[in-house]
Amino acid sequence: MHERSRILAFTTVGVLMCTAGLMPSVSQAADRVERENGESYAEEHGLTADDIRHINALNEAALHLSRVGKPSGPSLPSAIESLRASAAASGRVTPPAEPLDSMPEAYRAYGGRATTGISNFIRKWQQVYSQRDGQARQMTEAQREQLSYGCVGVTWVNSGPYPTNRLAFASFDEDKYKNALENTAPSAGETRAEFEGRIAKESFDEGKGFKRARDVASVMNKALESAHDEGTYLNNLKAELTKSNDALRNEDARSNFYAALRNTPSFKSGDGGNYDPSKMKAVIYSKHFWSGQNPQSSSDKRKYGDPAAFRPSTSTGLVDMTEDRNTSRSPGNPGESYVNFDYGWFGDQKESDHNETVWTHANHYHSPNGGMGPMKVYESKFRNWSAGYADFDRGTYIITFIPKSWNTAPAKVTQGWP
Repeated sequence: MHERSRILAFTTVGVLMCTAGLMPSVSQAADRVERENGESYAEEHGLTADDIRHINALNEAALHLSRVGKPSGPSLPSAIESLRASAAASGRVTPPAEPLDSMPEAYRAYGGRATTGISNFIRKWQQVYSQRDGQARQMTEAQREQLSYGCVGVTWVNSGPYPTNRLAFASFDEDKYKNALENTAPSAGETRAEFEGRIAKESFDEGKGFKRARDVASVMNKALESAHDEGTYLNNLKAELTKSNDALRNEDARSNFYAALRNTPSFKSGDGGNYDPSKMKAVIYSKHFWSGQNPQSSSDKRKYGDPAAFRPSTSTGLVDMTEDRNTSRSPGNPGESYVNFDYGWFGDQKESDHNETVWTHANHYHSPNGGMGPMKVYESKFRNWSAGYADFDRGTYIITFIPKSWNTAPAKVTQGWP
């Protein structure tokens, strides 16, 4: 992540914000967990309060479009015009096309992160990620516009439809949380609200949350293999879940879990799945965000986190994202400012050690002539990606579907390739 954090908005369907900063080495990532309780992303990386207000103001323009449960098709023309006007005012621009035969240069690598510019990423994407039915494709203007929105843009250009966050998974240790509340006390100067928010945050385990998402995606992919209609896929899925005694088998037929495939635009597209589940595969991306988003909750919860918010089901690991408004953390003290979230693309990598997996994300939207500057793309190892900032107290791992004929989720990602 770069020295200045920044945004991201969706054009046609919603707006989401993205953040980033200097990514630490693996050892620094472990150390930062200790620092982040007292130091925000803005403080750590030199962002001004005006920077943060500008970032979050763009997000406000389309919060209702990016919420779970909203249709994933085209949004209202007036909303599109409003979003594009906001983007134009911010200085966001679409990067130019890159020749299909142009090879990428090696990324700059430091610690657990490799960094490159947006044009070089486009060249790598065209060589490694762009294939449809075995044929490399040049990134289209529409895809380059999607990409230019930053971290969400990286996920968006790989997933096809914008991220809807319906199938989010996380891991929360209820016993650890209860024991810490009962057997420890607030630190010196720490209020009860700060203490409870901190204990809740420390009770999440991103490694286990990611593993749960990977395990579920694996079951889904097995159910997709021989299913040529949705009914067969659902029967296969329930059979696999029953075989392993997985609590997801008891989800209601109308739940996001069972409806996810039919709600995926590329599943219904003639040049995608064409309503054939066997042509689809389940893949993963991640989102970091703040828990205290309910405007009706106490100011303390919006400042220090809501221990009860966005906790996964104890039986299934599913996180109800319905109330995710993409709202940033409220300042606890004068002068504090927080960014609202970060997205990372994983895809369908087969690396068994989750610490060796590679997450592709970005610093901010592409504004080469504006105050934010040009967009940079990062490939980070899991410990770097999951380390987080004081701006976020939740990390979810989300399943979506893409056609198998798309190679936007290669099984092997070589960091900083070539």
